[in-house]
Amino acid sequence: MAIHPIEYRYGSPEMKAVWSEETRLLKMLSVEAALAKAEALAGYIPKGADEKIAHGTGKVKLERVKDIEDEIHHDVMAVVLALAEQSDDAGKWVHFGATSNDILDTATALQIKDAILILRKETAKLREVLLDMALSHKNTVCAGRTHGQIGVPTTYGLRFAIWASEMDRHLERLDQLMPRATAGKMSGAVGTQAAFGKKGIEIQKKTMSFLVIEAADVSNQIVQRDRHAEFVMWMANTATTLDKICIEIRSLARSEIAEVEEGFGKKQVGSSTMPHKRNPIKSEQVCGLARIVRAMVEPELLNNTLWDERDLTNSSCERVVFPESCVLTDHIIRLTTTILQNLRIYPENIRKNLNLLNGLNMGEAIMMELSKKGVGRQEAHEIVRQCAMSARESGIHMKDALIKNETVSKYMSEKEIITIMNPDNYIGTAVEQVESLVTKLKKRKY
Repeated sequence: MAIHPIEYRYGSPEMKAVWSEETRLLKMLSVEAALAKAEALAGYIPKGADEKIAHGTGKVKLERVKDIEDEIHHDVMAVVLALAEQSDDAGKWVHFGATSNDILDTATALQIKDAILILRKETAKLREVLLDMALSHKNTVCAGRTHGQIGVPTTYGLRFAIWASEMDRHLERLDQLMPRATAGKMSGAVGTQAAFGKKGIEIQKKTMSFLVIEAADVSNQIVQRDRHAEFVMWMANTATTLDKICIEIRSLARSEIAEVEEGFGKKQVGSSTMPHKRNPIKSEQVCGLARIVRAMVEPELLNNTLWDERDLTNSSCERVVFPESCVLTDHIIRLTTTILQNLRIYPENIRKNLNLLNGLNMGEAIMMELSKKGVGRQEAHEIVRQCAMSARESGIHMKDALIKNETVSKYMSEKEIITIMNPDNYIGTAVEQVESLVTKLKKRKY
């Protein structure tokens, strides 16, 4: 019986597979095999024992491991005994010199590595979608807004470019943290490697090289959780960017604004009682699940504050934190990509909102032009402010209030005022910024 929505509602099969019981067992077995191989090369266990152990890993069944765990109540020893059963006379060398967390933490590193590769791929895809949208809409002039109020013009292309740039930084961060978050270890019960004797460093190094991950320089019974916390914070940071994007989509999709709209299927239902509704439910889902991902940060930070060489408070917590945060982050990255790929943009409403204030939002353009013509900047600001207040109170167009002003008409003709107040003429370097960013980021291959 399914209980958690991840089981039936959220998440990709690809990411779920990374955190499945079956994958967890396979990763633990691969660590045991790599350890045996390293120990055989170091002369720590008999030659050939490692090959039998490696062969045995392919015959271990999850059901058998669970049966043993039901009897002994220890998850790692259940794996060790199940593997020993399948390794013939080499069974006595399984897990030789290791402690449970040598296997668990290294297996976790392998799972995190697989998760990062998926997240990297999906984040790069979203970045590409945003770059393409930025280029397509580099000339789509719209009302810029600050404090929820219409300000000077901007472009949809610049908005998409800002988001693309942010996703690119997330990709950079992910590449930077990968080696730190995917470190494994073979350091024994308290980190001294005493059970491996003088060959501990060599065995650890070889084991991790076989698994193609980094080896922790030093550790106690566990890999220190600052590494994992950094990864979880990356997911929270990325989820917050997605939250920001989808909040903006939701805002721009409001009935009063209606500049954009989520794709809406022919048979899609918006409300059980209001047949007309076309709700931004996908964006709302992203915003809602982002809250869950962010909530994972504190538990993982606290998992680094363990007693002495370790306690067990991190274990149960991480069984939830790692799979849930990875599955949900992957899910909302993919969902945001889908939202943007199917986003409907309404130019007529964009234009209507751009002109909604009857030219009041073009006051800065007039102020700057007056300043260039010799009126002091502060004086120009006051002149335009008074014209704006007058236009607002009397309900006339801003250009008419400017034309009536003696100081403004002294420096500018009516034709000049009309030209300067054209929103299309006041987007600065927005187009150039978009083109420059797209050119720069398209060169980077992720």
